[in-house]
Amino acid sequence: MKKAILVHGWDGTPETGWFPWLAKELEGKGFEVVAPQLPESGAPRIEKWVPTLASCAGTVDEHTYFVGHSLGCQTIARYLETLPNGVTVGGVVYVAGFFKRLTNLEGPEAEALAEPWLQYPPNLTSVKAHSPKTIAFFSDDDPWVPLDNTNDFAERLDSEIIIKHGMSHFNEGAGYLELPIVLDAVLKLAQS
Repeated sequence: MKKAILVHGWDGTPETGWFPWLAKELEGKGFEVVAPQLPESGAPRIEKWVPTLASCAGTVDEHTYFVGHSLGCQTIARYLETLPNGVTVGGVVYVAGFFKRLTNLEGPEAEALAEPWLQYPPNLTSVKAHSPKTIAFFSDDDPWVPLDNTNDFAERLDSEIIIKHGMSHFNEGAGYLELPIVLDAVLKLAQS
């Protein structure tokens, strides 16, 4: 059975934005869906988020697909680099992901929370070895994730890059309660 693991971002939950819609759509197409609530989402920490994802993901294989939004993308990448050699997943859809930098962080506390995620990036060579098929979405007007973040996804992860116009951060605050492009991307990876 195909499994989809949906990973929210900073300040997120599995019940906000387009995650509930995507979970329902994927379940309707025969996927088992896992959508963990990561701890203290308003104060995300690598040492808490990655083990929680690992615990919730369980056994993963070529029938496992990940979808991450924003900081959820990094959480997925950091989890993937911990997998044993030879384990690969079916694919990853990254939405508004970043490894390089963020903009418009609101004050010193937010900057301090973001610093470890930015200063100590995952080993993208290892990440790619565990997830050879990836699609990454970006928006040309994202207030937090500038487009120069696409380079790591394109060059280091060999992701298919899709830049959308005017979709902000692809979040509920920008009005997105459904995101058909992400559903289509998961289905494309699952059929390839």
